[in-house]
Amino acid sequence: MLLNLIASALYHTSPIEIIQRVVWTLTFAAQLIFLVVILGRGRAQRYPFFTASIGLLTLRLMAEILLSGRLAQIPLQTTLLTLANLSVAVSLLVLVELARRGFAGLHRPLWLVNSVGLVVLAGGVLAVWGPWPAWKSLAVETVVGKLRLAQLIAQKGDLFVALLTVGLGVLVVVFGRKYKAGWRSHTQSITIGLSVAAAALLALQVCINQMQAAVLHLIQAQQPNGRQEYQRIVSQAGTLVTINQVIFVAVLIWWIVWLWLDEPGAAEQAEAAPTDEPPQAA
Repeated sequence: MLLNLIASALYHTSPIEIIQRVVWTLTFAAQLIFLVVILGRGRAQRYPFFTASIGLLTLRLMAEILLSGRLAQIPLQTTLLTLANLSVAVSLLVLVELARRGFAGLHRPLWLVNSVGLVVLAGGVLAVWGPWPAWKSLAVETVVGKLRLAQLIAQKGDLFVALLTVGLGVLVVVFGRKYKAGWRSHTQSITIGLSVAAAALLALQVCINQMQAAVLHLIQAQQPNGRQEYQRIVSQAGTLVTINQVIFVAVLIWWIVWLWLDEPGAAEQAEAAPTDEPPQAA
């Protein structure tokens, strides 16, 4: 009976929907495994904000699936956008955490100058990235307007964090070995994974912007085959989103492997560390 129900569900589900469900399941499972690894191996004490960001991503993934179709649109969007904006704030703290650990030996004034320069560069790119809506069009005095503002902050915040992450990843890979983020260090492994996911998000956003421009052109041109072309663009967008999710699963696997392993020299440091046990009497 159960097999018949599963077969019937798969029969009435398109291939892309099946792939999306499989990717969602893999993402959720990989996040849970990673949380077990980072907590069980004691890495969460060194990277508390990074651990919190993964836990928040897991919560968002559960909320999107479990609450969709069960809540009214206004409460649902309020919950999801609140989590999205909280994720942006935590992600910024993660970058500060990784920068402090990766460049622990750098003089504070130089660290601050480089940090401000990276923020200014990322902010400049964000300012010219894509269209910005007019403030009056948001109508923030209404509930829907407040949700639009929250959505705008979440979208632009994700792009800002992605730009900062790519910049930090380049700095860690190039200069990290001189400080505390050498090869096979946990700080470098985390930063590389975040940079790959951020680069994939930026590439996805570029493609989505081009597809939106193509859709707008179809609407204005009113071509006879416009509906078929629109469906093709929507299908391509769904495929790109799925590929982006697959890349994030690969990043999670990368983190699971490298954060399970100890950093180079960790065993020697543990053996050389003094113990609190009193010496045994003869």
